[in-house]
Amino acid sequence: MNKNIKLAVAGAILATASVANAGIIIPAGDWTVDIGGNVNTFAAWTKSESTKTITGAITGFAPSGKNTTNNFTTGLLPHFLSVGGTTRQNDLDVAFTISIQPGTSNTGAFGNQSAQDNRQAFMTFGDKSWGSIKLGKDLGVFASDAILSDMTLLGVGAPNGPGTNTTLGRIGTGYIYADWKPQISYTTPNFSGLQATVAISQGWNGTGLDTAGLAVQSTNRAAASPAYEGKASYSFAANDVTGKVWVSGIAQKIDGKGMNVITAALADGTAVAVATAQSAVTMDESIAYGGDIGANVNLHGLGLTGYYYSGNGIGTTGQFMQAGYYKNATKTVYLRDSDGGYVQATYVLPTKTKVGVSWGISNLDRAENEGAVNGALVKENEMWTAGVYHPLTKHVNLVAEYSNVTSKAHNGDENKNYTGSLGAILFF
Repeated sequence: MNKNIKLAVAGAILATASVANAGIIIPAGDWTVDIGGNVNTFAAWTKSESTKTITGAITGFAPSGKNTTNNFTTGLLPHFLSVGGTTRQNDLDVAFTISIQPGTSNTGAFGNQSAQDNRQAFMTFGDKSWGSIKLGKDLGVFASDAILSDMTLLGVGAPNGPGTNTTLGRIGTGYIYADWKPQISYTTPNFSGLQATVAISQGWNGTGLDTAGLAVQSTNRAAASPAYEGKASYSFAANDVTGKVWVSGIAQKIDGKGMNVITAALADGTAVAVATAQSAVTMDESIAYGGDIGANVNLHGLGLTGYYYSGNGIGTTGQFMQAGYYKNATKTVYLRDSDGGYVQATYVLPTKTKVGVSWGISNLDRAENEGAVNGALVKENEMWTAGVYHPLTKHVNLVAEYSNVTSKAHNGDENKNYTGSLGAILFF
């Protein structure tokens, strides 16, 4: 399993010995093979009060009325099966990781299919004296520590749409998804707790709305320009206090190539296809950018986390989602500002059970010249979460969570949902 995810899970459990230090280790000639991962399943019940169309709402992209639904699903983490190998050759530490992530939720007509992701396929080489280089697909750099510090990494958090592979955790209600991205990155050696990473990664074209409320997005998600990402962190330990402080950032050139109006919204919120897509959007060269800062502190079983991000053109929930506004008259895209963050407190009881509560919010402003149009655009997604995480065995953790999500639009409309979940997650 990915080392970053292993460390994050170990931190989330807060040293309860619920996670092994490694998976299944197999010596194989010059290589040491590590097979690891997790299996998790949750029964989740969501009471929805979603009666308004709010574009970008965590509570749903279309009204679903007032109802209660049940779903059996993986949590924020999908099932993970990861195969990695390490060796030392020509004074270099060489390694690879390949993983697959099958889901639990049914997607087939007779329940015989489930979604599957392929999130990781990368190699690394380097030496502790000068650092390491990574090439391939892995978790992005910007905002990665935000999701890896989220207590709902072991649970459900906010629900996602039907047939999806995972829930959302706190994605979109406190941080932007780091995503799993093709990349080339360099990580420095660890200098007494201080470490930094820089990366060139796959850029994404943005999505947004136009003057008439039409959805504007790229016919090709991959952008012409790469993204430039970086982070620096400092981990410390002093007496009984341990912790970590980090900052990260992302920047990418945004253009309108491949951006077309593809759907329209009728008065009742129904999406219909536009007969003739407009020509590609044009705009002056713009730079979308974002930055964040966060910290974890742990003392005698008490864990505190604080996180904040801000940016222009980076959108909300997912990178560059609802990132801009397309003005029909001039065929120009204007980028939107966004910010947010979360606070989290956890405590490990004498029974080794961890209890936690967290609150977070993600805000999205209207763009320059957007004025009062697109009133149904999401203004904020907010969530409260309480959770209990109990180590049943060294590898199995029982999880119970309750989350309250509120989505508000710029025109004052509001949707809510309430999600309770019970389940377990096993690491190997």
